[in-house]
Amino acid sequence: MLGASLNKHLAHNKTQKRMDTYTETMGKKLNNLLEKTYDAEKGYKKASSNTNNPHLKSFFHKKSAERLSFGQDLKTEITNFGQKWEKDGSMTASAHRAWMDVKSLFSANNEEAMLEEAIRGEKAAVQEYKEVLSETGLPPSTATILTQQMNQIQADLNQVKRMEDLS
Repeated sequence: MLGASLNKHLAHNKTQKRMDTYTETMGKKLNNLLEKTYDAEKGYKKASSNTNNPHLKSFFHKKSAERLSFGQDLKTEITNFGQKWEKDGSMTASAHRAWMDVKSLFSANNEEAMLEEAIRGEKAAVQEYKEVLSETGLPPSTATILTQQMNQIQADLNQVKRMEDLS
C-alpha cells in the first residue's frame, strides 16, 4: 500500500515537473512573439512617421495599432501561463530600426524600401507563429489567439505586396 502511494506521488511529481517545464518553455516562446510584436509595432510607427504618402501613413499607423493590440493579447496569454512578460523589444530590432532610418535617408525610393522591409518582417512573423502553433498540447485559447494573429499578419503581408506592386 505504501509502495503504491509512493509510486503515485512520484508519477504525479514527474508529470508536474513536465508541465512546469512546458509552461516555462511556452512562456518563453510567447515572450519571444511578444518581443517581435512590439518590434513590429515600433517599426510600423517609425515607417508611418517617415512617409508623406497619406495611404502608406494610414496603413503603417493601422498596422502599428494592430500590433499593439496583438501584444496585449499575448501578454494576457503569458500571464495565464503564470509567466512574466516584457515589453522592451529586442536590441537587434532597435539596431535594425536605426539602420532603416539611415537607409531611408539615402534611399532613392524610401517608400519602396519601407514596403520591402514590411514584407520581410511579415514573412518572418508568419514563420514564427507557425513554429509556435506546431507545438503539441497548446492550450485552445493560445492556439486560437495565435492562429487569428497569424492569419491577420498573412493578410497584412498580402496587402503590403499589393501596395508594393502599385508603387
